[in-house]
Amino acid sequence: MSPSYTHVPNHCRTVTEILSRVGDKWSVQVVVQLGDGPRRFNELRRNVEGISQRMLTLTLRSLERDGLVTRTVYPTIPPRVDYALTGLGCSLLNAVRGLGAWAIEKRDEILEARRRFDNAGSNDVERDEGRSDAA
Repeated sequence: MSPSYTHVPNHCRTVTEILSRVGDKWSVQVVVQLGDGPRRFNELRRNVEGISQRMLTLTLRSLERDGLVTRTVYPTIPPRVDYALTGLGCSLLNAVRGLGAWAIEKRDEILEARRRFDNAGSNDVERDEGRSDAA
């Protein structure tokens, strides 16, 4: 049996690097929007609530750089630019949808765990500092 990626330092760095890039708030929303097919910039901007023009530009460039999105420019006046998921982007979309389904399925359990944690006084400074009563 091969070792898990969590036990191999280089793999951990790779996973962390990629997840920090593709798992950020805006990238996930853009990928989900493009999951329904190619979109123009302004259409994405309207559909991704709260994203600025600059942040959408940066997000799309990063996704394109990572091979998740293609940018196609059509020689019209004014120029038309479409963004679409690549095969790699579609595979990310499948993972994002799976994570989304898990989040929806487990939402009540997570909210209950938070409630129990908060009610137990788990904000105890001594516990958070790693102190024990056996000192």
